Amino acid sequence: MSAYRVESDLLGERNLPAEALYGIHTSRAMENFPLSGRPTHPALIHAYGAVKLACARTNHELGAWDDELAQAIETACDEMMRGRLDAHIHVDALQGGAGTSTNMNVNEVIANRALAFLGRRPGEYGVIHPIDDVNRHQSTNDTYPTALKVAAIGRLGVLEREVVGLLEAFQAQEKAMAHVVKVGRTQFQDAVLTTLGREMSAYAEAFGRDRWRIYKCVERLRVINLGGTAIGTGLGAPRRFIFQATEHLREITGLGLARSENLVETTQNADVFVEVSGILKACACNLFKVSTDLRLLSSGPGAGLSELRLPERQAGSSIMPGKVNPVIPEAATQAAMEVMGRDHALTLACSMGSLELNAFMPMIADSLLGSIDLLAQACLILRRFCVQDMTADMERCARHVQSTTAVATALVGPLGYEKAQEIARHATTKGMTIRQVVLEAGWMAPAEFDDLISPESVTRLGSPPPQWGA
Repeated sequence: MSAYRVESDLLGERNLPAEALYGIHTSRAMENFPLSGRPTHPALIHAYGAVKLACARTNHELGAWDDELAQAIETACDEMMRGRLDAHIHVDALQGGAGTSTNMNVNEVIANRALAFLGRRPGEYGVIHPIDDVNRHQSTNDTYPTALKVAAIGRLGVLEREVVGLLEAFQAQEKAMAHVVKVGRTQFQDAVLTTLGREMSAYAEAFGRDRWRIYKCVERLRVINLGGTAIGTGLGAPRRFIFQATEHLREITGLGLARSENLVETTQNADVFVEVSGILKACACNLFKVSTDLRLLSSGPGAGLSELRLPERQAGSSIMPGKVNPVIPEAATQAAMEVMGRDHALTLACSMGSLELNAFMPMIADSLLGSIDLLAQACLILRRFCVQDMTADMERCARHVQSTTAVATALVGPLGYEKAQEIARHATTKGMTIRQVVLEAGWMAPAEFDDLISPESVTRLGSPPPQWGA
């Protein structure tokens, strides 16, 4: 038995491994696009399996094949949807042709896998053909963006769960650190007193907004152009197919998908992906900012702020003994940076669409799905390896409170700005604490001063009303 089979296309013939599930179109793409070294995203392939299954069921209903042939094709599509054929998808994540190479790789693998169910050898396309059967009534231009939207919705669900987990971890720390009074800082300078709990609550609130934005992304992605074929006119597809394929895909995926009312518009414009990517970038901004704060608050430990103690994950230096770095926030920060960069690449790709099609869908898919995955993993490790087990250095926080002129801001209400400023200057000049100056001068009783800098006072919304005439 020969180790090779011969397949042909528009450009000629090519020898392929006899048992390979991919065909000549995939072989040419493997040769033409050694670009990123990354395979097409598995979620996109699984979603493509669902799209092909929806189309196969519709074509079966239209009488395209007998039951045996239809069953073989549908079973192969189902295997692809469930990730069982991932090893046979060889095309690079980045490729020319608007994603045609990915579509053809999928078509060829499904066709050859279906042939195996019928007891046939790979390449017997007279029985099941990758284009005439698996790609019947379809185009790359409607199946690829549809598969991308299905994949993105699924991955966004994973990201949403990780963002919720992170915000809940910060909410738990908000309660645990509610009593820890510390120095609040603006522009890296001592400002006013606050609590670590309040800082944690701000981080939780930011990720709460991210969670809501991500949840709403589904509304933007649920509108698909399946059935539009080449440019959205449905050329070559029966009217019944155009309507029924989306219904089947909705049933298969369990998603609230809707056929676009303007298939031409949905085929040529990709701005919806820019909108979703922008929301991912907003999440990346919060992740960047919060991770930077955690690094600052844990800096030191001897010569920095050191108000937070992050879990020690690994030795920090090959030359400095005892050094432990904030590697988890650093890793999350790098993920955020990459998401911002991918957003720019995606924006350029979406803007480069021309006339009836965007030729750069592979870049859009790779950037969007990659960003979702990066953010999900960054939120996961930040929660699991950092936030949920970090603790407050209460002694360090108290020492900062005692030594800072930020306490003087709390004196403005009862003593007035000029007096508070004088106290702050005197404390700095004499090397005393604000408390020492106030008590020595007799301007307040010890209990009165301590109440002024208690957790309840520094987190109170607003200040107590002045006692006029008192």
